[in-house]
Amino acid sequence: MFLVGLTGGIASGKSSVAQVFQQLGCAVIDMDVIARYVVQPGYPAHRRIVEAFGPGVLLENGEINRKVLGDLIFKQADLRRLLNTITHPEIRKEMMKETFRYFLQGYRYVILDVPLLFETKNLLKYMKHTVVVYCDRDTQLKRLMKRNSLTREDAEARISAQLPLEDKVHMARHVLDNSGEWSATRGQVVLLHTELERSLEYLPLRLGVVTGLLGVAGLLYWLTRYFLLSH
Repeated sequence: MFLVGLTGGIASGKSSVAQVFQQLGCAVIDMDVIARYVVQPGYPAHRRIVEAFGPGVLLENGEINRKVLGDLIFKQADLRRLLNTITHPEIRKEMMKETFRYFLQGYRYVILDVPLLFETKNLLKYMKHTVVVYCDRDTQLKRLMKRNSLTREDAEARISAQLPLEDKVHMARHVLDNSGEWSATRGQVVLLHTELERSLEYLPLRLGVVTGLLGVAGLLYWLTRYFLLSH
């Protein structure tokens, strides 16, 4: 099995592409979903966030107020780094658990939907393939304004706050161009899925695990035979 990092930009269509992969029967892990999961009340990250930022970041039901916390870390880089040190280890642990579960189910590859894949670079070393969902800036701007009911100025500010899609295109192994009709984009996803499914890059890990299991089985057989013969 191998990992495929999926990323894009705001209103580029990444979530829609991830849904197509799921419809095709692929294993998809959404890092945003995991990030929300690990900060639920009762989990270690939740307790540490409250200790670090105070009870003012909580809603009445005890859950993290994502808007309040987001405003805090957006304005102060040191607080953003502090939050990352709390959440990132928990996110990675949950990601590994999910990935292992899919490995046991026999998937050849797993899609990791990571919005900030190239910005943080923390997960890049684990990715065999990287995929960027791209659309030209004008299309991105129009879609964001319509989707979020934003003024042109506000939409441009949100897009400018991210790493430009053009830069991500140069860093990615695969590019899915979502500037035009959705049917064309979906066709690109289907072709990429076919390419990844045909790849033999899943074999090294699978063979390594099988070899290890055979080794353990052989050792247990030898120990059992030794025990029976000696008694």
